[in-house]
Amino acid sequence: MSIEQAEIEKIAELARIRVSHEEIGQVTARIAEILHMVDQLQAVDTRDVEPMANPLDAAQFLRADIVTEHNRRDAFQAIAPAVEKGLYLVPKVIE
Repeated sequence: MSIEQAEIEKIAELARIRVSHEEIGQVTARIAEILHMVDQLQAVDTRDVEPMANPLDAAQFLRADIVTEHNRRDAFQAIAPAVEKGLYLVPKVIE
C-alpha cells in the first residue's frame, strides 16, 4: 500500500495536526515505511497459529475477595457540613 503526499496533507488537516511544507516529505516517507511493515505482517500465514492471551504463558493469581477495611462512613460524615440519609449534600451547581 502506498500513500501520496496529498493524502498526508488531507489527513493532517482533518486531524488538526500542523505539518509544515518542509516536513511533509519526511512524514510521507515515514508513514509509507510503516504501511510497508504492516503489509509484511499481513503477508505472514497464520492459519495454523493458535492465538494466545499472554505471550509469557503466565497465569493471573487473584487475591481472596475479603473485606480488609471497616466501614467508617459515620465517622467521615460526622464532620461533613451536610448529610442526609447517608449521602453528602452539596450546593446545586447546575440549574
